[in-house]
Amino acid sequence: MADVTIRGAGIFGLSIAWECARRGARVQVVDPAGPGAGCSGGLVGALAPHVPENWNDKKAFQFESLIMAESFWAGVTEAGGVPAGYARTGRLQPIADERALELARRREETARALWRGLAAWRVRPAGNLGPWTPPSGTGLVIHDTLSARMSPRRACAALVAALAVRGIEVVKQAPDKGQVIHATGMAGLEELNRAFGRSIGSGVKGQAALLRFHADEDAPQIFADSVHIVPHADGTVAVGSTSERDYDDPQTTDSRLDDVIARAVAIMPVLHGTEVVERWAGIRPRARSRAPMLGRHPLHRGQFIANGGFKIGFGMAPRVAQVMADLVLEGRDAIPEGFRPEASL
Repeated sequence: MADVTIRGAGIFGLSIAWECARRGARVQVVDPAGPGAGCSGGLVGALAPHVPENWNDKKAFQFESLIMAESFWAGVTEAGGVPAGYARTGRLQPIADERALELARRREETARALWRGLAAWRVRPAGNLGPWTPPSGTGLVIHDTLSARMSPRRACAALVAALAVRGIEVVKQAPDKGQVIHATGMAGLEELNRAFGRSIGSGVKGQAALLRFHADEDAPQIFADSVHIVPHADGTVAVGSTSERDYDDPQTTDSRLDDVIARAVAIMPVLHGTEVVERWAGIRPRARSRAPMLGRHPLHRGQFIANGGFKIGFGMAPRVAQVMADLVLEGRDAIPEGFRPEASL
């Protein structure tokens, strides 16, 4: 008999399953498509914080999760023996002009207070940071030490391996047993839309690419011209992504990805001529509130929901897993008001 049934084996479902199992619960994970089959099987893996200003529950929650991430993923890797591809390598952003510099300086100050000395947001000379640095109009860049990289597929594989050590497999079908958590991504949002007759959540298409390039193991990710450039430990660099509300085919790549790749090469000319190893497209679930949807399920009485990770699902996963396990196993509710399903209904 299982204490917890989790429907959905994306990053939210697998992370919650691991946290529940780690606390001693008997868990089953059910997903007809298998682990990491949706947008959790993407490429980019840019775990980056919101800017340190206008602080709110969402930014605080994400900050706590990013701080937790190192120990969370180390525990998963140790338990299952499969590396998750996580490294807190930081992020660089070029500062184009004096106006952007003034804003960056203000955020440098607010980060000192809001990030509590656990991470830093600094303005630094680009010339002091080595060859893996984007060109900057002012010769200065923002360097934050909170951002981390994550290989989405490796992370899912690491969680599956850690769960397997505890005798938990992802199965295609199984009846509900015990407490039930729905972490079903777009399928779950579409179910809500049909039931309420309006948009509770929607899908946003993203396109990304994987390039063959060996950066230093501790090379930071780069964000410029709305493009994420993320070096991974396996000799690849991920670039992405688009955010498309209107699309014809959710699974195909097109000229929009070509444009992303071209912009990435313009930002980092060292990538010129590199092989494109893979092109990827997928649909990311976004709740109407733009925050993750966590708590009691609006349709299934006595059950729970964890959905709407959108572009921050991997960064939010450690803290999402913690608060959902608190709620389901112990009845402790630490979910921010803006994350509750009611915020999107």
